[in-house]
Amino acid sequence: MLLAAVLALAGLCGVVVVVGLTLSAPKPAVIGPPPLELPTARSVNIPSGSGTALQGWWIPGRPGAGAAILMHGVGANRLQHVRRARLLADRGIAVLLFDFQAHGESPGRRITYGKLEGLDAAAVVAFTRDHAPGERVAAVGVSLGGAAALLGPAPLAVDALVLESVYSTIDAALDNRLRVALGPVVGGVAVPVLGPLFRLLLPPILGVQPVDLRPVDRIGAVPVPVLVASGAADAYTTAAETQALSARVRSAGELWLVPGAGHEDLQRFDPAGYERVVLGFLDRNLRQTE
Repeated sequence: MLLAAVLALAGLCGVVVVVGLTLSAPKPAVIGPPPLELPTARSVNIPSGSGTALQGWWIPGRPGAGAAILMHGVGANRLQHVRRARLLADRGIAVLLFDFQAHGESPGRRITYGKLEGLDAAAVVAFTRDHAPGERVAAVGVSLGGAAALLGPAPLAVDALVLESVYSTIDAALDNRLRVALGPVVGGVAVPVLGPLFRLLLPPILGVQPVDLRPVDRIGAVPVPVLVASGAADAYTTAAETQALSARVRSAGELWLVPGAGHEDLQRFDPAGYERVVLGFLDRNLRQTE
């Protein structure tokens, strides 16, 4: 009986390790030159404190219109933000798109769900400040990108922050994903067992403690206006988590729960709403009036 229990636990641990290694494995992609939709973009290489060289595209803007850094989600790359980049560039806003470490064309050993990526976020903000001197700068982070914007060694040196579909804690993120993968019935039984195992094995897999992956504990230190957005039907980052994240904002905060949207591209799901809410927020916080 004891041996069977030990073997079952060992088997579960093995499954968790395999899943953890799979989810954190690098997601490389050959991207190539800027697309035709971004005719003024040029390729850039940005050294990062994460130990890698971030590959990206820089689009110069119109003086006084501001600059925006687009930070992609887990497993994606800068191509995720081409539509957003074009919308911003059409407004004269300078834009930086880039690949986080272990994504796209940026090398890296493991995806760390915000820890090393937070160092990348600091590096791209410094790059943007250097290349758009005197401009107000915003960061737009989707999922992993939003977590990275909050989990760096210090609050990002930006003038505004947009967080889309960002998990509140890694504990909640893991549990939510397990429930979605296993279904409501099996998940209800398995998550209380598998969730703690994932958290126990997270440090040896990622080299990161769960306590270091809690954006909800970091958002209160952000001193600039923050817009928190997510799909109202998002099963991976629930509306309740998004509201909890928004409630911790101590600066000027705004909340946008998109009716009917899941864990997906909010700009693609609701283009008119995105332009009204997100681009409106950026316009108010980036443009300098004479």
